[in-house]
Amino acid sequence: MKYPLGYNTWNKEEKNSAIKVLDSGFFTMGKKVKEFEEKFAKNFGSKYATMVNSGSSANLLMLSVLKNYKKIIKKETNKPNIIAPSVGWSTSYYPISQNNFKINFVDVSINTLNIDPNEVERAIDKDTVAILAINLLGNPCNFSKLKKIAKKNNLILIEDNCESLGAKYHNKFCGTHGLMGTHSLFFSHHMQTMEGGVILTDNKDINDFLKSLRAHGWCRDLPEKNNLYKKSNDKFKDHFVFITPGYSLRPLEIEASVGLVQLKKLNRFMKIREKNSKIFKNLFGNKSWCKIQEQEKKSLSSWYGFNLILTGQLKNKRKNIIKKLQKNKIEVRPTMTGNFLNNPVLKFLNFKASGSFKNSENIDKNGFFVGNYPKDLSKELNFLYKKLEEEIH
Repeated sequence: MKYPLGYNTWNKEEKNSAIKVLDSGFFTMGKKVKEFEEKFAKNFGSKYATMVNSGSSANLLMLSVLKNYKKIIKKETNKPNIIAPSVGWSTSYYPISQNNFKINFVDVSINTLNIDPNEVERAIDKDTVAILAINLLGNPCNFSKLKKIAKKNNLILIEDNCESLGAKYHNKFCGTHGLMGTHSLFFSHHMQTMEGGVILTDNKDINDFLKSLRAHGWCRDLPEKNNLYKKSNDKFKDHFVFITPGYSLRPLEIEASVGLVQLKKLNRFMKIREKNSKIFKNLFGNKSWCKIQEQEKKSLSSWYGFNLILTGQLKNKRKNIIKKLQKNKIEVRPTMTGNFLNNPVLKFLNFKASGSFKNSENIDKNGFFVGNYPKDLSKELNFLYKKLEEEIH
């Protein structure tokens, strides 16, 4: 591909760190994971971090805590629903349904592509218990409005920040605005640990619950002082006492070791992404034939990728545009799931749709994005612009 979606950011440092783990003979979750959790939490201004094997697993654990840790949701309802945007990722939604919440879909903003706070307010009912904010493609949600809505209606705010590592809203990192925030370390993301994910929270009890859920539901990873289970100090017993309905979602030491290397490089990676975004905005901003993703005031996008919504002369011509770009070796993909309500998997999910979804439908029909990564993309972006401009004349 002349312009691929992803880019390998590894060099000898990452490879050497992985080899050291292999040479140690200890491969599964251990000291490196614990070190990475501590440094990841500190880097993003959070008190606690739990590393898991993927961002999807992070979402699963986040919703499992909401379901099983009874101290969190105080609202009494037999049919709890969680409001979520209709444009996101599949495993942002599945854990909601899998944990016996109803997904309450609302439309997104056509400008930011994120959940529309006005639609959130309209969708709240007596059974609503939480809001899931998905920071799409590196772009922060409007947390000022979402926090006000949550506080006014006694709702829990949680974040899926899997695509937006390093993004900030009002100088505070995304993934730290809600009760919990999830992150992905998949190979095509801001930090690449092969597979991997992290949940951040400032709540110690929630972090302890996450640690138990992550590994079989046992209590062995809990500190001596915790509010979930009083240990006997007999390892023979304590290592095999199960206190939560857990999973097996542990990360590997290799992933954590590589993550420690990547974390040191993250600021440099982000600066290159930002430089690429300026080139992108100069080329594609204020054009009559496309619309680019806008940022909230006082927010800083981490520019996961570069999204375009075809407008004007190119509206409803996406099929031909995509063919042309692919023919010219430019790798493209839809704007995440498009309108998720159009996916056949809905027949398996417990959901409802609140309001109209005109923006999500427009994104579904006319949206696509190209890659951004820590490499100078001036040549690639100019090539993309040239190929699209050819369709105007």
